[in-house]
Amino acid sequence: MSSNKTTTHAAEPLGVAVLGCGVVGSQVVRLLLEGDADLAARVGAPLEIRGVAVRRLDAPRDVEVPAELLTTDAQGLVARDDVDLVIEVIGGIEPARGLILKALESGASVVTANKALLAEDGPTLYEAAEKAGTDLYYEAAVAGAIPILRPLRDSLVGDHVTKVMGIVNGTTNYILDKMDTYGAGFEEALAEAQELGYAEADPTADVEGFDAAAKAAILASLAFHTRVTASDVYREGITEVTAGDVASAKAMGSVVKLLAIAELDDDDVSVRVHPVMIPRSHALATVRGAYNAVFVESASAGDLMFYGQGAGGEPTASAVLGDLVTIARNKVLGTRSFGESSYAARAVRPMGETVTRYHVSLDVADKAGVLAAVATAFSEHGVSIKAVRQEGRGEDAQLVVVSHEAPDAALAATVQHLREMEYVRDVASVMRVEGAV
Repeated sequence: MSSNKTTTHAAEPLGVAVLGCGVVGSQVVRLLLEGDADLAARVGAPLEIRGVAVRRLDAPRDVEVPAELLTTDAQGLVARDDVDLVIEVIGGIEPARGLILKALESGASVVTANKALLAEDGPTLYEAAEKAGTDLYYEAAVAGAIPILRPLRDSLVGDHVTKVMGIVNGTTNYILDKMDTYGAGFEEALAEAQELGYAEADPTADVEGFDAAAKAAILASLAFHTRVTASDVYREGITEVTAGDVASAKAMGSVVKLLAIAELDDDDVSVRVHPVMIPRSHALATVRGAYNAVFVESASAGDLMFYGQGAGGEPTASAVLGDLVTIARNKVLGTRSFGESSYAARAVRPMGETVTRYHVSLDVADKAGVLAAVATAFSEHGVSIKAVRQEGRGEDAQLVVVSHEAPDAALAATVQHLREMEYVRDVASVMRVEGAV
């Protein structure tokens, strides 16, 4: 579908449509209304809100929105001839996907914070933007106010990124931080997070790692110029992390974090989300509460870390406005940014073939030959042992083993072997390890 919206004279206002007016959307509207003069100076043209699409006109909102801007006709709003820029903060797959596609086909450029949609069907959106000659930006989809996608897409585009590893879910980081700091159990820490508003009444998307997996897919796609979807990401949540796991990590000078990890493995891409033990000396170990941080390793720039508030209305709205200014400037100049970069088309390596390290705690009988039998089990699966520590004696004996790197499938097979051994009463804890633990 052709359009006359791709160029705009600097003196003419640019029309903005906002889809959604919840926690983030209401703050976006506020910033647009309060900062209109500054935004116009930065863009080179005024930005005028044409409408704000909502489900209910009479719903209570944190920000007062002029009644004449509210509409329940989102389809009609994005198709208007005077709408040049569309902000989607509805979330979910539908109707968000249909509305974004309609906006792009109508010639509008789009800013979205929709991580789930981008991780599931990003290529469809990129292709629609390419066909229409418009922009699709989504900085707010990962880590709220932290500018991580733009550095991966633009600042580091001349470098060779080898690994992206981060805390990208504030809810799980808050829970694990409470477990580490106060010795709380998972359920206790979750209840506190819900009471403070850090966790939803149904926290499944956060604590089971779905939210982090969608963000990991987006980070991997940008870092490695390869299409990665949420279904490509290996995922484990934190519901099985116990106070004992956290205490064991602390005894080793480590901390438990839920990490999104995307890295080059030979020429393949490995993408995963799961709890890990990392040494307290690592920069990510210092990230407390509901904050987010992303650690990037690259060939020339070296190690970089991006840290800040990963969620919330105002921080996320800040990222949305940053993208809005960029796509608005492009409209003024009659140009567009470079679209999807997926030229590398690397294969996504299965988790079983991904090289990892394990920390394993075993409840064992305190008898002669137990250590040798455990070592033999590791050896039979091609896994070497880095460190062994025994705690307690008699019925309370516990053996802690940290492996060297090995394919994850070999490590998992070793653990299953251990579960079947006569002298092993229980495999009390299994957790992957990052860094020099």
